[in-house]
Amino acid sequence: MKKIYHLSTCSTCKKILDTIAATEHGFVLQDIKTEKITPAQLKEMHALAGSYEALFSRRSQKYRPMGLHEKALTEKDYHDLILEEYTFLKRPVAIIGKQIFIGNDKKTVAALTVAAKK
Repeated sequence: MKKIYHLSTCSTCKKILDTIAATEHGFVLQDIKTEKITPAQLKEMHALAGSYEALFSRRSQKYRPMGLHEKALTEKDYHDLILEEYTFLKRPVAIIGKQIFIGNDKKTVAALTVAAKK
């Protein structure tokens, strides 16, 4: 399975999808704003990533206003927050078979680009 969880209004996500030619390489795209992440999907991501914290974005515009920067969050907190608010998922998240690629740093995007072509 090749799937990418992304936000269609995010210019960085759009650029990455274009860079890896996602549709041409057979990826199923899920816009997390219009099609919410299910608990089963998040569980699958967690199994591949090893933690919910790895999937959590502290760059979300809701992170500071909710006072989360002042709290010691648990794995359950990360889980619940990601399901509650789509912006807390670090984007994009790509799954290719048993590999997961989280976020938009250059090393991750480079590895995703190579894996997408296989």
